[in-house]
Amino acid sequence: MNTESPSQSAGNDIGTSDPTIDVLGIGNALVDVLSHQSDEFVESIGVVKGAMTLIDEDDATRLYDTMGPGIEVSGGSGANTVVGVAALGGTAAYIGKVRDDQLGDVFGHDLRATGVRYDLAPAADGPSTGRCLILVTPDAQRTMNTYLGASACFESDDVDPDAIRSAAVVYLEGYLFDGEAAQDAFRSAAQIAHDAGRRVAVTLSDPFCVERHREAFLDLVESHVDLVFANELEACSLYECGDVETAAKRFSATGAIAVITRSEKGCLIVDGENSIAVPASPVDQVIDTTGAGDLFAAGFLVGYSRGYDLDRCASIGAIAAAEVISHIGARPQADLAGLASHLL
Repeated sequence: MNTESPSQSAGNDIGTSDPTIDVLGIGNALVDVLSHQSDEFVESIGVVKGAMTLIDEDDATRLYDTMGPGIEVSGGSGANTVVGVAALGGTAAYIGKVRDDQLGDVFGHDLRATGVRYDLAPAADGPSTGRCLILVTPDAQRTMNTYLGASACFESDDVDPDAIRSAAVVYLEGYLFDGEAAQDAFRSAAQIAHDAGRRVAVTLSDPFCVERHREAFLDLVESHVDLVFANELEACSLYECGDVETAAKRFSATGAIAVITRSEKGCLIVDGENSIAVPASPVDQVIDTTGAGDLFAAGFLVGYSRGYDLDRCASIGAIAAAEVISHIGARPQADLAGLASHLL
């Protein structure tokens, strides 16, 4: 979509006026419940280890009752990212739909407490607030079982044009792409952002999500966004290929900048004909990979919104990702701004 460098397109020189928000995220508003479980437990409930499985409210209730004690926090991939942006000293806002119930109150209060602006009024009727039940196995892999609830009812009317125009970068969470109304909302938000001279980023989120909506994702990447985040599986799923190199070549023709994360190998940034490999930050022990991609995106987006070089953006992201995988949960526990101060 965009062939300019971030320094030309993502800093305070974009738009008709200076942005007041660095990153605005749009995604599923969920309450995350994280619990350590055995591989046998994951196998017993019949889901694919390491993937995200959509479940209904009855299944969510049954699984919650059997998974034992866990950590509960407002979440969803996009929400985790904007919390990371705030933790790095950036300004952040979020748009995601909850119900006017107890979990909806928990979500809004918890998100605002992190410093993220969250103004969308809760729905007065319809499904209850969504939740993601995350099973962390001994190898630090996370298996997510998601009841989308109210978040799946997100539509174009929930998009706040003034909030979109106020953000340097609008960040779209691929998990929300399962609903047609949400797909329309993404395209609407992207149009509003571009009309205001802002930039739009998307994360592909999950290879199974990409498979379900490949054509719509291809259209989004090729026609509506400036920056794409994907891990190796997601990138290969999008282009139905077996290796990252082929996926990178396909990304290079879109005009969008692609950031392909490769776990301990770091990431590969594809910007037209140019590619940059950035190493991962060292971590003493990997405890839980939940939120690794979300926090990497947070660090990258903070740099991107400020017009930093792409490798510097990725290095900030690598620091944030390394911190979050060193403990359970998708929220940073250390001072991210301090850890990355030499790059911010």
